[in-house]
Amino acid sequence: MKMAKKYAESIKSYDRSKAYELQEATKIVIDNAKAKFDETIELHVRLGVDPRQADQQVRGVLVLPNGTGKTLRVLVIAKGEKADAALAAGADYVGAEEVIARIQKDNWFDFDVVITTPDMMGMVGRIGRVLGPKGLMPNPKSGTVTMDVAKAIKEVKAGKVEYRLDKTAIIHVAIGKKSFGVEKIAENFSALMDAIVKAKPAAAKGQYIKSVTMTSTMGPGVKVNYNKI
Repeated sequence: MKMAKKYAESIKSYDRSKAYELQEATKIVIDNAKAKFDETIELHVRLGVDPRQADQQVRGVLVLPNGTGKTLRVLVIAKGEKADAALAAGADYVGAEEVIARIQKDNWFDFDVVITTPDMMGMVGRIGRVLGPKGLMPNPKSGTVTMDVAKAIKEVKAGKVEYRLDKTAIIHVAIGKKSFGVEKIAENFSALMDAIVKAKPAAAKGQYIKSVTMTSTMGPGVKVNYNKI
């Protein structure tokens, strides 16, 4: 268990009960990302809200200042001028009925993001049962149902991420790669946390940010001291 040994060594290199300042926490996470590939750096934010309540949902999108480090494959479901605009803007795949049929019949999912226009949502709804569980269903709130497909594609390619509360009141978001280094990861961290703070529901009571943990794909979590709210 080679990786298990590295993991054990990593958790001995810092105090797991301590919340570190952002720069130091980021350095610890990067130093302990010891896999042979460029590990993703992730943020896990526990909030003091009740995810069962509709008025305490936390969800939004933002373009990280330094991107995510991942090249996303974009599928645009559109027709006519919007399809042409999607191709011109750099969409990886563009189509309409034939694309939906391919997903249904061939179980084709060689894409990471689906963007569509409002007039196509009735058609896209036919594959909602397969797109939904994979987190691929277009949604106006995430900017993936829009008439401005070119803008949506450019934002996705530039590093747009969606953050949303899960059933345990935690938000999980990838904020970059190990190769970014401390400064770029810290900048992305700050941008995301600012967005989450601004998205605080009016119905939320008490402490909003309960805990913030940063991890790498294969590394242990490091608590980050975040006391702005």
